[in-house]
Amino acid sequence: MTSALPADRPLTIVRLANFVSPSSGGLRTALRELGAGYAAAGHRPVLVVPGAEAGDRETGQGRVITLPAPVVPGTGGYRVLTGRRRLAALLRELAPDRLEVSDRTTLRWTGEWARRVGVRAVMVAHESADGVLRTWGLPEGAARRAADRLNIRTARAYTRVVCTTGYAEREFLRTGARNVVRAPLGVDLRHRRPALRDPAERARYARADERLLVLCSRLSVEKRPGTALEALHALLRQGERAVLVVAGEGPLREGLRRRAERDALPVVFLGHVEDRARLAALQAVADVCLAPGPAETFGLAALEAMACGTPVVASASSALPEVIGPAGATARDDGEAFAAGVRRLLAVPERTRRAAARARAERFGWDAAVRGFLSAHDAAPRVRTP
Repeated sequence: MTSALPADRPLTIVRLANFVSPSSGGLRTALRELGAGYAAAGHRPVLVVPGAEAGDRETGQGRVITLPAPVVPGTGGYRVLTGRRRLAALLRELAPDRLEVSDRTTLRWTGEWARRVGVRAVMVAHESADGVLRTWGLPEGAARRAADRLNIRTARAYTRVVCTTGYAEREFLRTGARNVVRAPLGVDLRHRRPALRDPAERARYARADERLLVLCSRLSVEKRPGTALEALHALLRQGERAVLVVAGEGPLREGLRRRAERDALPVVFLGHVEDRARLAALQAVADVCLAPGPAETFGLAALEAMACGTPVVASASSALPEVIGPAGATARDDGEAFAAGVRRLLAVPERTRRAAARARAERFGWDAAVRGFLSAHDAAPRVRTP
């Protein structure tokens, strides 16, 4: 049984995450913003992540501890915390009041550890288990059965499971889980804004008579980045003048580069864009951003683009239809359909489509996300948050 704590006492919220790297996108953003929000609310967030070497520092998102961990082959640099004994010893030393875990596979044992020591623990479902398994080639039925087994064990291990969308929630509810709560993620509405749209920045990538498409994504199998190249190819065949800029890194990059070269596609590969201001400027000058990942449970990069006033074409198989709403377009998972989605958006007057994208993004601020996650932790803000 978890113990009650005085409402006015700051809580130590220890967060564990795997599959985080210097080139991570959405997960790293979520960890940073939630940590900063917990700290602003008067609590003590501690983030434990894998890395190339040991580290321990105070940051704007609270204390960040890095444990040396091996690279997982074939993932493009992702590392995973190993050694239960070492991690359990660190958890005892940190003495968390709350535990938040962002990996339902290799770290699921921490939920059982938390129950034994009387700590409330939540698992954050940052991905769709059966969606990821399907993108890896597992047949739908087998993927569903494997995901259900995993999710049943996950729900049993933790006090609560936090899902950011109804899409993510449904795969837990179908197993009969009763400890699932909904808490959306958010977007930085101050640093992602339409005013960043700069004609000089746009001219770096496209001529005035060309459509500028942007893909901000990890270049890995489950993100389906090849769909963006297929969409560009389809648009060019249909007589559209268009270019594609890809911001992201991953194991598929070289294959995508060779494919673009083979098909004479006008694609610019920027790699991982570390500078957030530069990435925001790119998102703001795009005509349309593409979000082809069929297993996305929220889609932070898409929401960031919309906050910049840029509409998004997203996979109809993902959670993004409920995030982007009527301000974007959805498409089945192939290039022709994505090209059609681009054309539908471009048929809307520019001012109208950009205003709609921004208005939709304004429904997702990080302050609301932090409140939702703290509620899942039964942790009230100790100070007034913005």
